[in-house]
Amino acid sequence: MKKFKPTTPGRRGMSVISYKKVVTRSHSEKSLTKGFKRGTGRNNQGRITAPHKGGGHKRSYREIDFRFTKKDIPAKVTHIEYDPNRSAYVALLTYADGEKRYVLATKNMKQGMKVLTSRTALIEEGNRLPLRDIPVGTFVNSVELRPEGGAKLARSAGSFVQVVAHDGGSASLKMPSGEIRKVPEMSWATVGEISNSEWKLTNWGKAGRARHRGIRPTVRGTAMNPVDHPHGGGEGVQGIGLRRGPKTRHGKLAYGVKTRRSKKYSNGKILERRKSKRNQTKKK
Repeated sequence: MKKFKPTTPGRRGMSVISYKKVVTRSHSEKSLTKGFKRGTGRNNQGRITAPHKGGGHKRSYREIDFRFTKKDIPAKVTHIEYDPNRSAYVALLTYADGEKRYVLATKNMKQGMKVLTSRTALIEEGNRLPLRDIPVGTFVNSVELRPEGGAKLARSAGSFVQVVAHDGGSASLKMPSGEIRKVPEMSWATVGEISNSEWKLTNWGKAGRARHRGIRPTVRGTAMNPVDHPHGGGEGVQGIGLRRGPKTRHGKLAYGVKTRRSKKYSNGKILERRKSKRNQTKKK
């Protein structure tokens, strides 16, 4: 992390990631880059469905290969690049047949490193192979929920999933949240952790940096009028009153409420629930 002298209030405590130590070039691969419309949190009727979104700096989209369809063809890491659309770094791979593709970079991935997506690949960082061929205790990322379904799990900066067991055609995986769930053994995964684990330590320093990222201000419910929020209104500051707990602006309970559907298809795949603060309190 890079810190600055407190020359201004915005600089005081502000920190940035030292990209120059990792990133090997400042521009992206033109053939794998395109423009796209930023999500502003609105639906097809123009109504806000995800608050606090909008604005931000213009971005170009890098087409990331999450399906890894080029199997048994060795590839070389040509560059490690910055991607404004995700927290992790991306790696530009050049395959033996000349084709280039972007993938998520792992923690120790370097320029010139060779990787392989194959059932016979070695258990080395950056290689991709089915879960059944990955030994227990290995850290993996970009895990598929179903075979050939594309990488879904562990894709953000610094995240990884640990293989904890193999049983009856399924692999038990421990998620970053502590949840343990079963995934078919024929699903593919990449060995290693995702890069840029320091991303979560960033101190943005000032509101302007959040606006550049497309994050708009958050207004407290107690500062609104009753017509705008259940917590609004009244003279001065008061609590939530006789309510069961704090609510969202739509009147639904905000904290400690289960949101997972009771009949969701994947409920049977979860062996152990994630460790929430509420569950930890009950155990004590």
